Order: sequence, then C-alpha cells, then structure tokens
Amino acid sequence: MLFKNTNIRYGAIAVLFHWIMAAIVIGMLCLGLFMVRLPVSLEKLSLYGWHKSFGILVLMLVILRLSWRLMSVIPPLPEALPQWQKLAAHASHWALYLCLFLMPLSGWLMSSAAGLPVSFFGWFVLPTLIAPDPSWRVYFLTIHQFTAFGLIGLIGLHTAAALQHHFIEKDNILRRMLPW
Repeated sequence: MLFKNTNIRYGAIAVLFHWIMAAIVIGMLCLGLFMVRLPVSLEKLSLYGWHKSFGILVLMLVILRLSWRLMSVIPPLPEALPQWQKLAAHASHWALYLCLFLMPLSGWLMSSAAGLPVSFFGWFVLPTLIAPDPSWRVYFLTIHQFTAFGLIGLIGLHTAAALQHHFIEKDNILRRMLPW
C-alpha cells in the first residue's frame, strides 16, 4: 500500500488516520456514556481524566487528518452513484469532521468553564480557554451531549452506507479504505 492517496484508493496515512480515529472515537463515546452514570468516586474521576486526554488526542488527530485530506488526492466516488448519494456522502463526511472537532473542543471548554484542568495523559496541563462560569459549563455540556448523539448517528449512517456499498452494491468504496 502506498503512503499517499491515489485516484483508486486511500493511502496508508489516510487509512491509518481513519481506523485509529474510529477506534478511539467509538471507545470515547462508549466510555462517555458509561462514566456519566457512575456515582462520584476515584474510579469516575480517573475515567474522566482518561476521557479528557483521549479527547485532546482526537482533537490533535482530527486537525492532522483534515490537513492531510486537504493536501491529498481524494479517490472519486463511482460515476454510477446517483448525485444525491454523492452529496449525502460529502455532507456526512464534513459533518463527521465538524463533530470530531466540536466534541473535544466543547469538552475542553466545558472543563475550563467548570474550573477543572485538562491534562494530556499527565504529560502537561492545557491552558484554560475561558474563565470558570457555571452557565457556560452547562452551555458547553449541552453542546458536548448533542454532538455526541449526532456523532453516534453519523457513525451509524457512515457504517451502514459502507456496508451497503460493499454487500449490496458490490463496489469498491469500502475496500479502498481497508488496510489490506
């Protein structure tokens, strides 16, 4: 597999970004849904710390991934694909990028508004983005929650579309993002 994208398939770097981010984001969504239901404890605080660290990692990765995408060739969708599906594919991809950027940013802003530090795996503490303010904390919490459910829906749609193309349409859309 080539490192760079071609007109036929995604390269190793794009594939690596895709699958690493997919694993982290799905894990983060599961962790987020799990940890908010836990009673206040050391375990819950520890999980929040991991959640914040991985959230900042997602923010870094989405910036790198978007930069790579903007500098790379993007394999075109099949010509036979109806125009509405092409528009839906492009819109859903950009909506995924927006959510992947908004989720960690809203989490960081929520922590800042709560007066809580955001550590990156204990290596360093990120600066607060805004002064502590309970009303802003609730605002960013709401954005974080709505974006999480939007992201869950978009991931489901993205996965269903990829599987539909692979098993029903039998085209190469899914295969060009697979590492093998």
